[in-house]
Amino acid sequence: MDATRLRILRELADRGTVAATAVALSMTPSAVSQQLKILAREAGVPLLEPSGRRLRFTDAGQALVVRADDVITALDRADVEMAAFRTTPRGRVRIALFPSGAALLLPAVLDLVTDSGVDIDAQDEDVPASAVPPLLADYDVVLTHRDERAPALSGPRVATTGLLREPIDLVLPPGHRLAGRDEVRLGDLADENWISVRGGFPVDDVLLSVTAATGVEPRVVHRINDFHVIEELVAAGRGVALMPRYSVQHPRVVRVRIAGVRAARIYELVTRHGAMERPAVAAVLEAFRTAASRVDRADQAGVVQIRRAPLS
Repeated sequence: MDATRLRILRELADRGTVAATAVALSMTPSAVSQQLKILAREAGVPLLEPSGRRLRFTDAGQALVVRADDVITALDRADVEMAAFRTTPRGRVRIALFPSGAALLLPAVLDLVTDSGVDIDAQDEDVPASAVPPLLADYDVVLTHRDERAPALSGPRVATTGLLREPIDLVLPPGHRLAGRDEVRLGDLADENWISVRGGFPVDDVLLSVTAATGVEPRVVHRINDFHVIEELVAAGRGVALMPRYSVQHPRVVRVRIAGVRAARIYELVTRHGAMERPAVAAVLEAFRTAASRVDRADQAGVVQIRRAPLS
């Protein structure tokens, strides 16, 4: 049964006459009568019967008025709830994050949305930036990363928000001949064994970019996407590596800046176009921006708190 016709029926019960109902609803009396006849056909039983020059409700009609109250009350409640979703950050937001980015930002993001009415459903997805758009079929927001020399992700169905620049540093074993320097040129590492991540991920993209800029062809002996394992191998003297600054955690490795080359990965948030019109999604994006700005300020001040990030 149509909700609009149920409203007309309830209005008739309140007003008493078709004419008064028509005035209240800005309709003509004939239109009101027509809608009531259609409602009776939908119900399958007579709802009204003549009583002199007026109409009175049948037993079925009286019963349906009561149910109409229930239905209309529920619909009005739903309208209020939907209005709240349209104007305040409420609801569930599904987020995909690459693991080291999640370790760095997710705890602060969760803190920032606590008690806001937003529920975050976070899952790790460690894929190259090129594989991010298909993830939007399952997620509202995707945190991704890329080499700063690579173009930002773009497309007719995606929107990208820049978030954070994380420098890439050189990680050396303890006691390495270059470990005492503040900066190292990669040309000084031409004969070293390198440990990198799989191809297509930002750290390896940076290594390739550095290769193009310096002419030094790195000898990569291991490709592992777990930064913790990379640190352990470097600490054991099995090679050198490039690592994002905020992911370096091992107490025995030595982190050194790369001289002569700008090397960094860029954090970006990817959504569908129009997703930010949902207050809940907008609140989550703002929480990410706040968390990222805290990390950036701490890094600039030289006091960034480095978290252990087990995956790339």
